[in-house]
Amino acid sequence: MISACQTPNDPGKLRPSVLALRFIPAQYLETDALGGDFLVTEDQRDVGTAAIRGLELGLEATAAAVRGSCMKGFTLIELVVTVAIVAVLASVALPFNELIVQRSKEQDLRRGLREMRDAIDAYKQASDEGRLQKRAGESGYPKKLEDLVAGVEDQKNPKKERIYFLRRLPRDPFAIDAALGPAETWGKRSYASPPEDPREGDDVFDVFTRSTLVGINGRPLKEW
Repeated sequence: MISACQTPNDPGKLRPSVLALRFIPAQYLETDALGGDFLVTEDQRDVGTAAIRGLELGLEATAAAVRGSCMKGFTLIELVVTVAIVAVLASVALPFNELIVQRSKEQDLRRGLREMRDAIDAYKQASDEGRLQKRAGESGYPKKLEDLVAGVEDQKNPKKERIYFLRRLPRDPFAIDAALGPAETWGKRSYASPPEDPREGDDVFDVFTRSTLVGINGRPLKEW
């Protein structure tokens, strides 16, 4: 027999870490702007909530058993069974936390792609307006991503002041090699390459992640 009289008899003292898991930010249930699907489905949310609720009930049952055992005690088998149940429920809740981490990275990816594509389009528009120096045969798109940050001279400005299209280059959140610069983490498609076979070339028409992972919405990340 194991004495439990020195164990806190307030179940609330056993639950702060579990209650903290119940805080799931509202943005994790937003609609995917690119895919049009909910990134966290109702079923996924219900599974995570049920698992966390199961953890709470398991701890409450353990606390109740501890309170009742101060007079009569409890067996080691009872304790082992209770801990095993809590461990199984925790193994269900952990994948839900991994889903939240994945969702956060996908938000960063979506934001980075949008910023760079908007900057590339602005560069092209400035070129079409004659504000940037453009040679015959050139597409008018930036030759490299760094040009969006470094800026180019405004040909219509008497002082030749530079036009800037991006404050800084975002980094691909799914890039693994920390030694690469922000521009090197992205895949690049030139204007001359087809969409089904994007390749680098004389300019940068589009960008995409090099990751081979599939997004929560079921679409490969490199197709975003």
